[in-house]
Amino acid sequence: MNGTQKLMAAVVAVFALGFLMVGSNKQQSPQQQEDAAMVRAVAQMQRMANLKCPKAIKKFTGDQTYFPTSTPSDHQTYVSMVWDASKTDEEYSFKLAECTVHETVGGISKLVIDGETKIEKEVKR
Repeated sequence: MNGTQKLMAAVVAVFALGFLMVGSNKQQSPQQQEDAAMVRAVAQMQRMANLKCPKAIKKFTGDQTYFPTSTPSDHQTYVSMVWDASKTDEEYSFKLAECTVHETVGGISKLVIDGETKIEKEVKR
């Protein structure tokens, strides 16, 4: 066998091994699939909040925010991010900003800065 034939045999062996490994794995139960979907949904809401909330706060205040002081959530339908200037070393032009992302809205459902509501969208049930 020359080098090319050995390489081709190795590639075929790797693919065969991969198919065997995938084929031998047990299928997930409906409960496992549901749990995995819930984890993905919460991760997506958190990601959306991390992307959209700092941009919205910057739009209304001009301040770049980085790390929220708290992130309350029910781990199913919403994620909130709170920036409390009194609990951080950062210099902000606001005292308190709270941004909430609901799964059903698909974006920011509520943004309150120093008690003044800047964004409020109806949450679909």
